[in-house]
Amino acid sequence: MRTHSTTPFGRRPLSLAMVAAQAATRDFASKPDASETVVHKWRLFRALTEAKGPLGITDRALSVLHALLSFHQETALTLPEAEAREGEEGDSPAPGIVVFPSNRELSIRAHGMAPATLRRHLASLVEAGLIIRRDSPNGKRFARRGQGGEIAEAFGFDLAPLIARAAEIENLAEEVRVENRAIALLREKITLVRRDIVKMIETGMEEGVCFAALSLDGQQIGDWDGLYGRYQALSGRYSRALGRTELEALAGELTAFAAEIQKLLETHVKQQKRSANESQTERHIQNQITNIPDLEPSLPKGRAEPPGSMPEEPEANRPGGAETEAPVTGIGERQSSSTRTYPLGMVLQACPDIVDYGKGGQISCWRDLIDAAAIVRSALGVSADAWKQALDVLGEHDASIVIAAILQRGEEIKSAGGYLRVLTGKAREGEFSLGPVLMALLRGKAAKAARERKRAG
Repeated sequence: MRTHSTTPFGRRPLSLAMVAAQAATRDFASKPDASETVVHKWRLFRALTEAKGPLGITDRALSVLHALLSFHQETALTLPEAEAREGEEGDSPAPGIVVFPSNRELSIRAHGMAPATLRRHLASLVEAGLIIRRDSPNGKRFARRGQGGEIAEAFGFDLAPLIARAAEIENLAEEVRVENRAIALLREKITLVRRDIVKMIETGMEEGVCFAALSLDGQQIGDWDGLYGRYQALSGRYSRALGRTELEALAGELTAFAAEIQKLLETHVKQQKRSANESQTERHIQNQITNIPDLEPSLPKGRAEPPGSMPEEPEANRPGGAETEAPVTGIGERQSSSTRTYPLGMVLQACPDIVDYGKGGQISCWRDLIDAAAIVRSALGVSADAWKQALDVLGEHDASIVIAAILQRGEEIKSAGGYLRVLTGKAREGEFSLGPVLMALLRGKAAKAARERKRAG
């Protein structure tokens, strides 16, 4: 009875993994229905591609296996009857699914892979138990035919382990599919929750939700800048390298954080319904701010300043000019826009480039920001007329923030003066808000930092 060597030729050692793969294949071949098992080689290869991680093989090794499968003429992989019978008697399986390409032909079908690389990946396939070496006495690969022209003996690579492990490979591939689907759903959930958080923070800033009387779970909240800092800390943990467990934990924390912000906004809405009268609701439904008394109709016409900012402009400087000629609706919009302030720390975090133009290279108060914006305005080529219109409509604070944002965007804006006029016109019509601008800059800065961390890591 013929026996076929399963030990490698030359200096290549025999490993326990090879012995285990040979034993598993022999046990499978000894089963009565082994010869009835039919495996579609390309469907199995697709499953192998999906299960390559658990099997411990690389995409280059799969390229070599693809080339080996292409040398088997049939699409179906089956064990011949003779192979199953010999397996029952305890001998090595007879040839019948052995491919024996030369290194040159195998390299060509593996897209020109270098011989040394080819040998390395063949060894990894053998170690993974996907193929078995059946080397000839001199290490060459060939087949010997019998009297009827059929192959009686072959030396090369036996593909029988693929049939023996087909069910295992399909199960591993299914597990990988389930895992990948769960991860994809978690990533979708994280994306949606992050979007909800950013939109709710923007709404809180735009509507001027006051923190003085609001708390969550018995704890006093800081401000919107602090909430955005918490969001950035959570969002910074997200990366493509996270596994399912880490993604589940992050999704849970983001969901809980989104629920806190939503509860905060809902509490604010309930307090408004209890305290605001109908006229206040109609007047400020789109431009709600924290300091309600500052929006009373008794305000003098002119640029309204946020609380604690620059002193009110003298009466002598206000009569006449564009300010006295502006319609009442425009003045109301301008006052509402200018009195809506954002934390200075948040502005400097979103627009750090303007700090270089501050006194002594630093900005510690709103006055410093306004002075720096005046310098930047001139450096950007914004005309005095465009700047005056921006001050009239937006006020000193918001106009300075706009200049800082234009500076931060750098070469993206070709004409700073024209861009400022467009924003001024939108603000005059009540169609412009600074909140989304600052949030977009903060998101861009966070994304850039994440890319730099990824490249460094």
